[in-house]
Amino acid sequence: MSVKADNPTTSTDPAPEGRGSHVTEQDARKVAEDARETNWSRPSFAKGLYLGNFDISLIHPHPEPTADDAGRGEEFLGRLRTYCETLDADRVERDALIPDEYLAGLTELGVFGMKIPRTYGGLGLSLTYYGRALQLLGSVHPSFGALVSAHQSIGVPEPVKVFGTEEQKKEYLPRCAAGAITAFLLTEPDVGSDPARMGCTAVLSEDGAEYVLDGVKLWTTNGVIAEIVVVMATVPPHVLPDGTQAKGGISAFVVEADTPGITVENRNSFMGLRGIENGVTRFHQVRIPAANRLGREGQGLKIALTTLNTGRLSIPGMCAATGKWTLKIAREWSNARTQWGKPVGQHEAVGKKIAFLAATAFALEAVFELSAELADSHMKDVRIEAALAKLWSSEMAYRCADELVQIRGGRGYETAQSLAARGERAVPAEQMLRDMRINRIFEGSTEIMHLLIAREAVDAHLSAAGDLASATASLQDKGKAAVAASGFYARWLPKLAMGKGMDPRSYNEFGPLAGHLRYIERASRKLARQTFYGMGRWQARLEYKQAFLGRIVDIGAELFAMAACCSRAEMLRVKDPVQGRHAIELADAFCGQSRMRIDALFTDLWHNTDDGDARLASGVLAGDFGWLEQGIIDVSEGTGPWISEAGSGPSGKENQHRKYR
Repeated sequence: MSVKADNPTTSTDPAPEGRGSHVTEQDARKVAEDARETNWSRPSFAKGLYLGNFDISLIHPHPEPTADDAGRGEEFLGRLRTYCETLDADRVERDALIPDEYLAGLTELGVFGMKIPRTYGGLGLSLTYYGRALQLLGSVHPSFGALVSAHQSIGVPEPVKVFGTEEQKKEYLPRCAAGAITAFLLTEPDVGSDPARMGCTAVLSEDGAEYVLDGVKLWTTNGVIAEIVVVMATVPPHVLPDGTQAKGGISAFVVEADTPGITVENRNSFMGLRGIENGVTRFHQVRIPAANRLGREGQGLKIALTTLNTGRLSIPGMCAATGKWTLKIAREWSNARTQWGKPVGQHEAVGKKIAFLAATAFALEAVFELSAELADSHMKDVRIEAALAKLWSSEMAYRCADELVQIRGGRGYETAQSLAARGERAVPAEQMLRDMRINRIFEGSTEIMHLLIAREAVDAHLSAAGDLASATASLQDKGKAAVAASGFYARWLPKLAMGKGMDPRSYNEFGPLAGHLRYIERASRKLARQTFYGMGRWQARLEYKQAFLGRIVDIGAELFAMAACCSRAEMLRVKDPVQGRHAIELADAFCGQSRMRIDALFTDLWHNTDDGDARLASGVLAGDFGWLEQGIIDVSEGTGPWISEAGSGPSGKENQHRKYR
């Protein structure tokens, strides 16, 4: 992105005043709620889990790719693997960027058009094979996966494919497939997961021909090398040329990165993903043709959330690669390293970790493959499945990376470069730990994912409760709502008392895994009952019980992973009895481990320290425990404000856009 010499912008120009100081909690909630997709026209397996309805038929027999998708996908993966084997991951880590010749090679292979339909010059791969490709790329260096997923999962291709006009598709999709790298710009310096406070504005000209964009966007992955970007900005209420009043609202725009007025003010650096091209982007009086708006005015947040629904599945794909890699390294090292007369893997303390890695690697792949195949089938609503897959996979893959570092000991903490310098195998275990950490934050942090999924999980309760769940409803309205809710629960609650999971003969077609499926069915009904108890206890205050809701979500996530493992293991057993036998053993081990975590979460729902922790946190924030912080030196103090507009420091004095092509 460049700024012409005669552009009046300077790096210290203030951005337009944001709306943060004028937004109430109710305003913020309304914006988020209005953007939420409330229609459930297709069945959802995961939604059923939270309502006590475990319908295994929605995921089993396990969905599989068509012969055409598999043929084209496998052919591409073969070519991609051959190319990936020529890439030097150490060069990316050392130089903190992906070399231009690597980008050119990926372009030649068609990597930047993997999900773009063949009609528009792409490869038209299924989501399953796209994810498998990300596994290969990410296993070389996670920065490759971040580059491609930021471009294709949430960058220009996906929202244009789903929401663009035919003219927009013809204009942008072939360019993206041919290697025009793209980015998605939503986050701002003072706006993270609260879009109601968005300060970036797009003002429609009087003749309606163009919008004028002003503002700053933060953490623009690929923004430093992007040719085209999708920008979310607030359109103020305005009068249309025909005299009618338009509400405006958060809207989405496709913007050429070389448009005058765009400046990349900083290339950010991070704990991990050293090859990522992530920056701060400023827009000053940037003129965008009205034809570049995606969808309607005010539809931008819905476009963003819809894009993220399936876009989130890129992270589980790369997390599956992490599971496989950590297992491979742990196995090899635990056989090679000897302590106290035998390989370390034969010591129970290490063996437990290896068992966890093996079971979790199988589960990570099962969760990704099932979620992707469900999305590819277009027969199920996968918004909860995708969110659960992202949440659960990002947490478990990080645990895998952490356990590998522990198994490797000092060599796990030592960098690959240092190991190589000493003549040992250059295993980047500490790098994997650093690189995987971002997945718990990317595309919705764990905490935000808990709230997002919880909103869907308790939706039936909120609908039934009506004004009972409203903090502002009158006593009279609450009384009416109580009568209506009692009818719903009178019909629904009896269904949660008994179920298929209580019959010892049920699910026997799954052989040794049948007991785990019976457990899932029973736990699903128990989960629905516990959610009801929470609704009855806290009513309108339930949405503020984030620790409780987080545990509810995590239980559902583990149940989903268990079901995915059982379905995948049975599919593999039918295809290959030998591999299937191993798969059943892995699935059985995972389900046993998962059940221990679920039982602990159920206990923690009602036996916890939440109230005491809330009081303590309040006191800490009030400064009551300032004395506890004495005796240290804070080297960051005095280096700048906690949050500031981009361009206020030295890095904002010049455009740092890196031209790729």
